[in-house]
Amino acid sequence: MHEDQDPEAAFRESVARNVDGLKQDPSMRRQSDEWLLNSLPHRYSYNFRWMGRPLIQYPQDMLAMQEILWDVRPDLIVETGIAHGGSLVYYASLCELMGHGEVVGIDIDIRAHNRAAIEAHPMFRRITLVEGSSTAADVVAQVQRMAAGKKVLVVLDSNHTHDHVRDELAAYAPLVSPGSYCVVFDTVIEDLPRGLYPDRPWDVGNNPKTAVREFLAAHPEFVVDTDIEAKIQITVAPGGYLRRL
Repeated sequence: MHEDQDPEAAFRESVARNVDGLKQDPSMRRQSDEWLLNSLPHRYSYNFRWMGRPLIQYPQDMLAMQEILWDVRPDLIVETGIAHGGSLVYYASLCELMGHGEVVGIDIDIRAHNRAAIEAHPMFRRITLVEGSSTAADVVAQVQRMAAGKKVLVVLDSNHTHDHVRDELAAYAPLVSPGSYCVVFDTVIEDLPRGLYPDRPWDVGNNPKTAVREFLAAHPEFVVDTDIEAKIQITVAPGGYLRRL
C-alpha cells in the first residue's frame, strides 16, 4: 500500500484481487460444491439459530446478505417463505443495528407456533407478516402498496418449482430498486443429483435456477453478481444473486 492510499480503499482492492483469484480456481469451486453436497445428508442448514429462531440457511449466504443489506440499506426487505422466521429476525436485526428498514414476510401457511414466536420476538417491531400465496393477486397488491416509494430488496425462498419462482419474479422483481437485489435461494437444486428430494415437486430441470435463467433472458436490467458467489464459495444460491442495474 502506498503511503498516501486510503487504507479502506486498499482493503477493498485486496478483496477484489482475492475474489478474482477464486473465480479462476476451478479446483476450489469443485471442492466447495463437493462439500455442500456432502453436507446435505446431515441437514447442515438446519443446525443454526439467530436470536433464538431457527435459521435454515447456510452461514455463508447469510454473511453475504449482511454485506448486501449494509451496502444497499433498503427501506423494505420482502421475503417469500417464512418457515420458523429465523431469516426474518436476522434481516430485522440488521435493520435494527443500522437504525433503518423493515421486513415483510410472506407465507401461504404461517404455523400458529411460529407466528406466536415471531410476534413475541423483540425484532418483531420491524416485521410484518402476510399469510397467503406469494403469487396471489391480493397478496402481491398488498406488498406493492407497502413498497411504494421505498428502496426495496427482495428475497425469494418459498415454493421452489420453476413455475412458482417464475411467477414470483414477475410479481416482485419489478419492486427491486436500481442498485438493489432480488436474491433467489435454492437455485442449487439444478446442480444437485436428480431425484435427491423425491417427496418434493421440484428437481433438476424444474427449480429456481431454471426460472432465473428464463427471467434473465427477458430482463437485461438484472445481472448475476458473480463476485458474491465467488467470494463465499459455499452457497445455495449459485446464479441467484441478481442485482438490478
